[in-house]
Amino acid sequence: MLTADRFLRSGKVRDLYELDDERLLLVASDRISAFDVVLPTEIPDKGRVLTGLSRWWFDETASIVPNHLLGVVGDDPELRGRSMVCRKAIVLPIEIVVRGYLSGSGWKEYLMHGAVCGNRLPAGLRESDRLPEPILTPATKAEQGHHDMNIDYESMVQLLEDWPPHGNDWLGREAAEALATQVQDVAFRLYELGARRCAEAGIILADTKFELGLTDDGLILVDEVMTPDSSRFWDAATYAPGGPQASFDKQFVRDWLEQQPWDKTAPGPELPLDVVAGTRGRYVEAFERITGASFDRYLREDVIAR
Repeated sequence: MLTADRFLRSGKVRDLYELDDERLLLVASDRISAFDVVLPTEIPDKGRVLTGLSRWWFDETASIVPNHLLGVVGDDPELRGRSMVCRKAIVLPIEIVVRGYLSGSGWKEYLMHGAVCGNRLPAGLRESDRLPEPILTPATKAEQGHHDMNIDYESMVQLLEDWPPHGNDWLGREAAEALATQVQDVAFRLYELGARRCAEAGIILADTKFELGLTDDGLILVDEVMTPDSSRFWDAATYAPGGPQASFDKQFVRDWLEQQPWDKTAPGPELPLDVVAGTRGRYVEAFERITGASFDRYLREDVIAR
């Protein structure tokens, strides 16, 4: 199935293959990126965590918005657990980020401007504080090795207005405003459901990134959903605003990298064994706590169940 003529491209984490005119094969590798740089060290089974968790979320969120998942590949040992057969879509040129808590680049922007992506926030908030209500903080999609840029809602509308989803057929202002409204509504509903499910597992969904695309039938959810790569997962039992939090995501890697003499350009430093093991452990724990399923069984049987 994976032949050179079917290969389309590699992203930071996933490899994309074309199956036919309507379907793609998405294969999640064990690569890990930080600060928009793919690091030279892989995290064992990371791609399977991302795929299994995304498959679970696609099922959970199907009542909110359709998604691109059509099936999986189970007869190839290299692909089992890390592949998704997907419907083709024209992916929006914007990362759709929803924040319920103040952290990361949002915290840094708040310190400078008292706002995040045009969302004015109350004075006196601390790092990791829960926000009065979730906010939409879109971001541009940078090429590999470059940094994504946070933008405000109006800038998102402008990007969509100038975006040609069908060749040179520009979307236009009216259609862009309607699409932006729909995207915002879907994103908030997805975050609300995700935060509720995570809370049941003793996890805080601090923020998360969604990828959305267009098909002839309308808007669909694509790529990955509420994984440790695209989200900040905090342990609710130890949550204490006023600083960084214990997490089940790649913040563990970012924290280690911040202590290294590295200028955040490729290729990045090799990760030590303890950081690799610690990252894998956090990813697996997120999978098991959120889904309630056994990751060992998922590895053996490609089944998301206890």
